[in-house]
Amino acid sequence: MKIYNYTDLSKSKIEELCSRQIEDDKLIEERVADIINTVKKDGDQALFNFAKAFDKVDLAQLFLDAEELKAIASTIPAAAKKAIDTAYQNIKTFHQSQLKTEGRIETMPGVVCWRESRAIEKVGLYIPGGTAVLPSTFLMLATPAIIAGCKEIVVCSPPQSDGKTNCYLAYCAVLLGIEKVFLIGGAQAVAAMAFGTESVPQVYKIFGPGNRYVTTAKTMFQNKVAIDMPAGPSEVLVIADDTANPSFIAADLLAQAEHGTDSQAILVATSEQIIAETLKEIEKQLIMLPRKDIAAKAIANSYVVLSDDLEQAMQFSNEYAPEHLILATERFQSLIPLIINAGSVFLGNHTPESVGDYASGTNHTLPTSGFAKAYSGVSTDAFLKKITFQHLSREGLNNIGNTVEILAAAEGLDAHKNAVSIRLSFESGVGSLESGDETA
Repeated sequence: MKIYNYTDLSKSKIEELCSRQIEDDKLIEERVADIINTVKKDGDQALFNFAKAFDKVDLAQLFLDAEELKAIASTIPAAAKKAIDTAYQNIKTFHQSQLKTEGRIETMPGVVCWRESRAIEKVGLYIPGGTAVLPSTFLMLATPAIIAGCKEIVVCSPPQSDGKTNCYLAYCAVLLGIEKVFLIGGAQAVAAMAFGTESVPQVYKIFGPGNRYVTTAKTMFQNKVAIDMPAGPSEVLVIADDTANPSFIAADLLAQAEHGTDSQAILVATSEQIIAETLKEIEKQLIMLPRKDIAAKAIANSYVVLSDDLEQAMQFSNEYAPEHLILATERFQSLIPLIINAGSVFLGNHTPESVGDYASGTNHTLPTSGFAKAYSGVSTDAFLKKITFQHLSREGLNNIGNTVEILAAAEGLDAHKNAVSIRLSFESGVGSLESGDETA
């Protein structure tokens, strides 16, 4: 990992360090566009062909039904079942608390406004399954969708080599009451949910993290279907001072690095000694990891920034806008008000990012690539629409009518003005648009 001194960095260099652009982005876009067009044209047949080409599987059908899922789920180890149950309860508890009923507001006498929530009727959930199969993502997406009340939940996940899914995803499906899982991965899964095919229902909003192909496909569909956020390769930024534990920091950085070779693990520290000891710990811990080759490549593409103090470290973090932000310091409380851009934050030396990935209750589907400057992570709200309502009594119309007439006239929109004027004239007993010679 290359080490930079924050005070030596120019504005352009900071922007370069915070950029997640990759040289072959254009090539990825072209390949994804081809996949999308093929799915649009050939429907199910394209999905069978892509499974054979990308997943090396000849599928007999594109989905597993409730009976098959139940059979596969029955093979789950008892310890894993218990862990999933615990994680599910915490996730459910946290997301259930997000359901809020807003009150009605009288903005002026006789004018009442309010909002009500309605679930998005049809949602698509993408569960990654490339180098790592993620039952935790299944829980993170389906739980709030169910809490929100979505009527149709379409789940897509890449098939395994046997043309099925694993017992962990199958158990999540059974636990959540999901009766069908489509064996579709990558950009083709996004395209199938966006267009709809003979087998895959079309949805109104697509959720879920994925590789660059999945993320690119989601962004390409934003003019056709809503998406949760641009959620691509995983990333973490750790802010550390002399109260941090280097072995903990190294473990946190490697936890992100093992996601994929394009993941980023950034350390911003106020202490040269902490940096040196952390780099030694990374070398020591890396060789013990089953996914050490993947993690090593990600670490090689990551870096360290030496800052003068924690406040300066936060300045860099806010510019980077990390998916995951870990405050590895006993002084984390004073930094909370300074956090502007981050997906999810982990406070103190005893809060590893892994707990948020799996079981604390917060959602791990988060904005990456700097999009934490404008996007929130997935929540129950993400599966809801907010519809506004207003009701005017006669008194309310009389109170607000002249204001609307003046503003509409100022904009040259006479029909808008008349929609109010005709009502006011009826209320006054005149009842005519022009001459006022009709009565109500």
